[in-house]
Amino acid sequence: MDNIVLGIDIGTSSVKTIAVNQQGTVLSSVSEPLTVEHQQSGYSEQQPDAWVTATKANIRKLVDDPSIDHTKIEGMSFSGQMHSLVLLDEDHCPLRNAILWNDTRSTPQCETIKAHLGDYVLDNPVLEGFTLTKMLWVQQNEPDLWRKASVFLLPKDYVRFALTGQLHMEYADASSTLLLDPDTKTWDKSIGEQFGIHDIYPELVSSQQCVGTIKPNVAAELGLNDHVAVFAGGGDNAAGAVGAGVIRNGEALCSIGTSGVFLICDDEHETTYRRNIHLFQHSVDDMSYAMAVTLAAGDSLSWFKQTVLPDTSFSNIVELASQSTIGARGLVFTPYLSGERTPHGDASIRGSFIGLSHLHTSADLARAVIEGITYSLYDAIEYIRSLGKDVSHIVSIGGGAKSEFWLQLQADVFNTRVSKLKYEEGPSMGAAMIAAKGVGWFDSIEACVDTWIEYAKTFTPNQANHDNYMRYFDIYQSVYAHTRPLTKQLLQLSTAQRAEV
Repeated sequence: MDNIVLGIDIGTSSVKTIAVNQQGTVLSSVSEPLTVEHQQSGYSEQQPDAWVTATKANIRKLVDDPSIDHTKIEGMSFSGQMHSLVLLDEDHCPLRNAILWNDTRSTPQCETIKAHLGDYVLDNPVLEGFTLTKMLWVQQNEPDLWRKASVFLLPKDYVRFALTGQLHMEYADASSTLLLDPDTKTWDKSIGEQFGIHDIYPELVSSQQCVGTIKPNVAAELGLNDHVAVFAGGGDNAAGAVGAGVIRNGEALCSIGTSGVFLICDDEHETTYRRNIHLFQHSVDDMSYAMAVTLAAGDSLSWFKQTVLPDTSFSNIVELASQSTIGARGLVFTPYLSGERTPHGDASIRGSFIGLSHLHTSADLARAVIEGITYSLYDAIEYIRSLGKDVSHIVSIGGGAKSEFWLQLQADVFNTRVSKLKYEEGPSMGAAMIAAKGVGWFDSIEACVDTWIEYAKTFTPNQANHDNYMRYFDIYQSVYAHTRPLTKQLLQLSTAQRAEV
């Protein structure tokens, strides 16, 4: 029987773990749900030890699976939600809940950073999602707690520490903190020092580096051999790109999950991206990727389901949307339910339906939501094309890749070929591939991709449909400027009302 590696993804809504053999076959996939705490509007937190508990529960499920020989598990690696801040005390225990990537409380701290360093730091925009802004929020609002902090980590790094006892952060995830110098791949401590941040940096390693083995007591608890090798892994978008085979210059990915992501590999390291496009290190050596983020992509569809069609499945909602027409019969939706990151970088903007009338049906509303999510990603694609990048093929993963209707819609809106993977496991597969390379099954990540990754189908754009969509996209682009002052006033009013209660 073949040996096995585990790929573990620390997500926002769940922890997913897959067991994969040497042929790239997923032998088993398990998950454990997570909850998010929202103490106030804009706040988003999780308990770090909940990730550890869920990870251990998943591993125990796999060990107990009679179809898997758990003695053959020889390696594991991780992916995880990016940016989210974990602070540990001198005993390496969490000081507070993790402040998550989609938490938007740190707008004042963003303004402080911009006043000192400008709108972009180390090739990345200063936005509420980034880790440095969260560190400043804790420093300014919880100073007693901040003084106890000895090291900061990101989610997957904390789980890996809990299993191995080793403190590390890898370059791909570290580049999402606003503190990693991409040229030297070292912490730019001069940035932190300007804001009173000293000596809380973990050791940096590459995504593919072995950082140790499972602690003997943890291995015994989980039923694993204590020689299982553990590899650093990557942030969920870097690992997701590996798991989709998007690892070479110019290759592109669209991922529609809770958030929406468009990324393109870039080995030039010199392109100046703006409009809130991020530039991060990839989990593949000497490769970067440019990334755009829509904060509430699939989350917008979840909101629509819960609010309008609670008894209808997601697949049936997408099928319902297909019964409407391009442009949803004159209805445009902007997916700004949590503010927006790319291209606007605005925590105060909120979503809207424009053009709503008594003639519109639930099918039209569903289609408008799906089109609005897709437009938000196309906005970034067009900007990246304007910089001379060739976006001629995109691999689509996540909820947007579960429907042929939505895949064709992406191809038509993006005006490019869009491929669906034959087997999609998301970032957990990327983590498994990093482990597979690490234990010696392949000489490189590229060799693993060439062996394991296959497309199920490729969708070609319809030019007439694209031209039709662009008439509505032009309106979509103009909605932000017209609604921004209104939604800001509404947010101020609702905040004041909550304060009065």
